[in-house]
Amino acid sequence: MIDHITIEVSDLQKSKSFYEKALEPLGYRLSFGKEGVFWAFDVGDESLFEIQHTGSKPPLTRLHVAFRVQTRAEVDAFYSAALEAGAKDNGAPGPRPEYTANYYACSFSILMATISKP
Repeated sequence: MIDHITIEVSDLQKSKSFYEKALEPLGYRLSFGKEGVFWAFDVGDESLFEIQHTGSKPPLTRLHVAFRVQTRAEVDAFYSAALEAGAKDNGAPGPRPEYTANYYACSFSILMATISKP
């Protein structure tokens, strides 16, 4: 299951206003955030849709997808499998108390290149 998806936006305030209005008929509401940095919307089933300011500093990226798992062992296994599959390490599994008291996560990125032929 998806825990949260974060996308980069060029105008954070305008995007916040837009999503507050556009998501309201669906019953989704602004949940939390930090002025000038990001905003998170509760989209049900304990999942979040987040927007962040363009040009945010690493480890934030233009698109961020977090999967929800049940155990720390699953986080560890996911991280190991991703690195073996070619991902770049952006943060080994471990506690992330800056998010919540029991938050345990890992971070990696994948790079893909495609060639379009006419």
